[in-house]
Amino acid sequence: MASQRTQGYPVLIIGAGRGGAALLELFIEDNLVKVVAIADSDPSAPGIKLAKENGIATYNDAVKALQACKHYPDCIVYNLSHDDSIAQEAFKVFGDKRVSSGLEVQLFWQMITNLKQTKGDLEKSQNQLQAIIRNVMDGIITINETGEIEGFNPAAEEIFGFSQQESVGQNLKMLMPEPDRSAHDGHIRQYLQTGKARILGVRGREVVAVRKNGEKFPMEMSASEMVLGGHRYFIGIVRDITERKRAEEKIAHLAHYDYLTDLPNRALLLDVLNHSIALARRNKHKAAILFLDLDGFKKVNDTLGHDAGDLLLRGVSDRLKQTIRDSDTVARVGGDEFILVLDNIESDSNASLVANKIIVALAKPFEIDGQKCRVGGSIGISMYPDNADNPEKLVKQADAAMYLAKQSGKNTHRFFRDVLPEQFNV
Repeated sequence: MASQRTQGYPVLIIGAGRGGAALLELFIEDNLVKVVAIADSDPSAPGIKLAKENGIATYNDAVKALQACKHYPDCIVYNLSHDDSIAQEAFKVFGDKRVSSGLEVQLFWQMITNLKQTKGDLEKSQNQLQAIIRNVMDGIITINETGEIEGFNPAAEEIFGFSQQESVGQNLKMLMPEPDRSAHDGHIRQYLQTGKARILGVRGREVVAVRKNGEKFPMEMSASEMVLGGHRYFIGIVRDITERKRAEEKIAHLAHYDYLTDLPNRALLLDVLNHSIALARRNKHKAAILFLDLDGFKKVNDTLGHDAGDLLLRGVSDRLKQTIRDSDTVARVGGDEFILVLDNIESDSNASLVANKIIVALAKPFEIDGQKCRVGGSIGISMYPDNADNPEKLVKQADAAMYLAKQSGKNTHRFFRDVLPEQFNV
């Protein structure tokens, strides 16, 4: 009968108990070994059951198993039974072929068991690590020395819009806008040549990235380096901070703008006024500060309610913005108080002209919830540099002039120069 050949070294296992089953399980996973049969006098032994599940021949008699396997060249026999006569029977079948048995097999089995335990622990650790990488909220991107992406976790897929299949093998610069995209390869080369890093080791660096659809967005990134198997890799932990930036911008906006009218508030007004004064001083121009207090607003608020009053204030702010130039500023500084800063006004008469335009604009009725409302405005005017040279004093002077306008019959304007000394103390 011709000899049979298999893919992998042919192996016969005698003894299908716990040790034989463990050895069989290991060999099933190894392409270098082909288990041709397993034998045990106990038909319910765990190794017999495992062999049947995998289509491996089983025998209840070790001698019959040896006879059935004698046609396999270089068959290796592992004797895990306690029958020392197996070695003699194997010698009869295989001649001088050596049989592993006794303490040798026990030691081998113990080594195999330890290896399986180590392998199991390693696989468990790897599975845990992969589970963390797959489920972490931050994007994790791994690139090699040439800048090619080798790892792209699900969070990175969600952030950038590229799938892992689309990303792996591509250069990282596809996630960057210009000019960073063009400079990226050069930065890597420079680091590899000089060791001088730009972003490695920097935690939470804010950069701009690009999604698959071309949209740019703010991103926070931490980059590090590792060497594995003699190869160098770079790992980036990335986070989309679009929502955080929007929240920060909203908070910053609320700190400087009135929540109701979206006009600059008093804090921002003082910054604007400081800039206007500096500009006027440099160009030797004049600036005017107009302090407006609405006439008749309280009556509307009390009659129609606060919601109607809020709508009226929005309507007033719209008319004020339409009345002044784009280069000028209007701010809401109180309930129904507004301050306007007019740059490069040149003369008192020009400031007076703007004040009259505001009064005329406010004189037109407002329609609030189907009802017409009327308000007026009393305006006080201070001038830089004629009256003062600092923002706070100019605002107080315009406020004093506004009260004079109120006392003069309302719905008119007055300059600070008209205020008597005893009516104003700073």
